[in-house]
Amino acid sequence: QVQLVESGGGLVEAGGSLRLSCTASGIFLRLNTMGWYRQAPGKQRELVATITSGGETQYADSVKGRSAISRDKKTVYLQMNSLKPEDTSVYYCNLDQQSIMSWGQGTQVTVSS
Repeated sequence: QVQLVESGGGLVEAGGSLRLSCTASGIFLRLNTMGWYRQAPGKQRELVATITSGGETQYADSVKGRSAISRDKKTVYLQMNSLKPEDTSVYYCNLDQQSIMSWGQGTQVTVSS
């Protein structure tokens, strides 16, 4: 059983930065993709960024150029800069193992204007 534990959310002023972390525990496949999704109230969950075990990255257009995803074997990081009020959401860590998805409990990010 895989568990994902996130940290690093909080309240920040517009233009500020945050770094989210997520550590996976348990047994999982060596080849996998880790990433971050977010969900604002009343909206669908959306992809923020992903990174494969080989280091390939993907970003949503809304965060491209302002965010950087990185990882080691069991931890994925999301550095977010120049934060905007529209970045306010619950951010969820994700582990994708050949379409078997595991999710963290979510961490709140609030950006004040």
